[in-house]
Amino acid sequence: MTWTRWLAWALCCFMGAAQATEVKVAVAANFTAPMQKIAEAFAQDTGHRAVLAFGATGSFYAQIRNGAPFEVLLAADAATPARLEREGLGVPGTRFSYATGRLVLWSREPGRVDEGGQVLRSGNFRRLALADPKLAPYGAAAMDVLRGLGLATTLAPKFVQGQNIAQAYQFAATGNAELGFVALSQVWADGRIQQGSGWVVPANLHAPILQDALLLNPGRNQPAARALLAYLRGDKARAIMRSHGYDL
Repeated sequence: MTWTRWLAWALCCFMGAAQATEVKVAVAANFTAPMQKIAEAFAQDTGHRAVLAFGATGSFYAQIRNGAPFEVLLAADAATPARLEREGLGVPGTRFSYATGRLVLWSREPGRVDEGGQVLRSGNFRRLALADPKLAPYGAAAMDVLRGLGLATTLAPKFVQGQNIAQAYQFAATGNAELGFVALSQVWADGRIQQGSGWVVPANLHAPILQDALLLNPGRNQPAARALLAYLRGDKARAIMRSHGYDL
């Protein structure tokens, strides 16, 4: 290799390293497990690092409105990113659905939940965990299901609400609630529910849980932010999402 070619190669490597940056990402709690794996693969493949914060989409909306420096939002719904875009807090034309979530009625106890969810009608439980429907789209979907089954009022005294779907899962996983409406991604791997028992709620029993991504204003000129959004559309990220029970 000539000196000139070596210098050009070294300069390209230096520039590539200099351009490798961090991206601050607000991630819906239901997407915790797949996003941790995606972030690891993203770092290996691009050199960029995704700094992840997990929580309720409604809470992230309030934080972004109040100036939180997130550069990318991966929401648990489509409405919140659309609202942020309308309010001038997101970059127009960057919003897209990265996944469709699935809801499951789950118990850590094997055999507790039947395949049709009839356990809800039996009332043979003390507590039912769900995410706050005002903050978390999975909580809103759970209420859709209960209203559709005519059980929302009857079961209301048994509700234990978490601020987000991660807290709802913790209530059910620790046994503080015998049953919980959680994200399928929290209990699903290798094509099946990994522990306990569950009823994968038919998608027609609630509004679609379209999960949208949005480039936020602080990420407008950040290469890592745009690179992450592109990576989410790629085959590797999509394979990780599918393995966690998401529809695409």
